[in-house]
Amino acid sequence: MACITLMSDFGLQDASVASAKGILMQYAPHLPIIDISHLTEPYHLQQAAYILADAYYNFPSGTCHVLLFDVFAEKEPRLVLCEKDGHYFLAPDNGLLALAFDNGLEHVWNCFQLKEEHRFKDLLKRAGEVIKLLQGSTPGALKLPPCELKNAPLHWQPKVDENAVECHVIHIDRFENVVINMRKEQFEEIGRGRPFRIQFMRDEEIHEITNHYSNVKEGEKLCRFNGTGFLEIAINRGKAASLFGLRLHREQHLMYNTIKIFFE
Repeated sequence: MACITLMSDFGLQDASVASAKGILMQYAPHLPIIDISHLTEPYHLQQAAYILADAYYNFPSGTCHVLLFDVFAEKEPRLVLCEKDGHYFLAPDNGLLALAFDNGLEHVWNCFQLKEEHRFKDLLKRAGEVIKLLQGSTPGALKLPPCELKNAPLHWQPKVDENAVECHVIHIDRFENVVINMRKEQFEEIGRGRPFRIQFMRDEEIHEITNHYSNVKEGEKLCRFNGTGFLEIAINRGKAASLFGLRLHREQHLMYNTIKIFFE
């Protein structure tokens, strides 16, 4: 059974999430609304993209994913509809979708332009209308104008040269495992099977990829590709983020977030 998922940077301190759900339910009362997360770091595009990519494919085909992250990145936000793997995504055109899917979305439609005279609720109502129309129909049949997504901002991408890659932290989970912006495919393409060392926090280094946390002794550091295919720094039954002082990437805190991978 298809459903609606909701992801935002609203937090849980007020009624914003409940209000969004209430509006969407008016248009598709038969569809359950499932929360992905409302605790993404405000304006942290890479973290939001990572969480979306980690979650969406676990839902049934036909699910509508409503993404209310950094909605007002533009003066007049544009609501777009995208389709991928039988899933539908409704989101502001702020780079989130392009980053989550590595600019791999082929079908994009313009749904709504939030003008000065509009309110945020108008964008939600339009999202609800589109979800209602998609029940029993296809995006192509809605006769929405096609458009192109904005490219993901370059500063969220790893910096690559021939023998080294400079990465940064994009997510820290509840266990303080640290996820960096390096996909397994990128790592293998750049590394070409060469020996490597992952360097962070001055003299901390890791020289091999581990499959499971339990492959090292309790309290020892490790590096692995997680279920979403991103490189993760962890400590077996420990807190890597606290121990190594690693934080989410911020332009003004680069010294805390830069992680370098050297290939020999």
